[in-house]
Amino acid sequence: MSFGGEGGFADVGDTQVDEARELVDLCLDAGMTTFDTANMYSTGRSEEILGQAIGDRRDDVLLATKVRFPMGDGPNDAGLGRFHVREQCEASLRRLGTDRIDLYQVHAWDGQTPLEETLETLATLVDHGKVRYVGCSNYTAWQMMKALGVSDARGLPRFVSTQNFYAPAFRDVEFDLVPAAVDQGLGMLVWSPLAGGLMSGKYRRDSQPDSGRHLSEWDEPPVDDEDHLYDVVDVLVEVGEEHGVSAARVSLAWLLTRPAVTSVIVGARNAEQLADNLAAADLELTDDQVARIEQVSRRPLPYPHWHQFNTASDRFGAADLTLYANYRD
Repeated sequence: MSFGGEGGFADVGDTQVDEARELVDLCLDAGMTTFDTANMYSTGRSEEILGQAIGDRRDDVLLATKVRFPMGDGPNDAGLGRFHVREQCEASLRRLGTDRIDLYQVHAWDGQTPLEETLETLATLVDHGKVRYVGCSNYTAWQMMKALGVSDARGLPRFVSTQNFYAPAFRDVEFDLVPAAVDQGLGMLVWSPLAGGLMSGKYRRDSQPDSGRHLSEWDEPPVDDEDHLYDVVDVLVEVGEEHGVSAARVSLAWLLTRPAVTSVIVGARNAEQLADNLAAADLELTDDQVARIEQVSRRPLPYPHWHQFNTASDRFGAADLTLYANYRD
């Protein structure tokens, strides 16, 4: 998302081809092979830059992109209808400079297009070899389950992944999406695992950086409880000091211990940030450190979860325990 820097995405980053190629090189050297983008990031410029940065190494990587958001002002320039999805898949292939997309994700829910139309269109793209696998992003659990049900009933390719926002101080996905992903065998790809820098340690209760995304017009994620946020950051910093590493690295390493999470998507703006993020894969937190972060960031169970925890714990299954096991202490 930091590639391109056009329009509102300038608040996220302004990485151009030469620097993008350097970042891709660092990723490949570290053994990372999956790159995620979207057609709407800088109105296609992100895909163009990523494709150029990968160059002739296409067979060494997996490419993931997305479709749903507006790419123009016309009535068919947005959504998950047949015309827009097929048109944007072709456009993404051209911009990425490739003949196939390894993971094509619907970027958000479209309540005005029948799921059958969207999923049948994705199946056609798979049949034609333009797409290998399909996934969803930013769906609620019921929307994801409905899509899986339609796919199963019609013999269409199922979503293999769900891409969601998840960070130590922002654990909403744990209430329904994580259990659903575990139950249905979907991998979870985490976007903004550092919550736009909030988990990096540079935003503290009594001090703020001179620059950063949350000092710009970019307002994701919204913060509704600053005390809770800074309590979590304090523990991330403490654990980082115990290892001699950054709070950002601790945050990423903690997420990699969570149920359903198969990967975290890092969006570093420069080589230094990227190197620190990549090192999270080798950081082993102790059970006590994992528990400390979990306890300080835990939120109260909403209904019906508190009722199930109080009355149905004798019959919990593996998917249930991804959430409720945290509360048994």
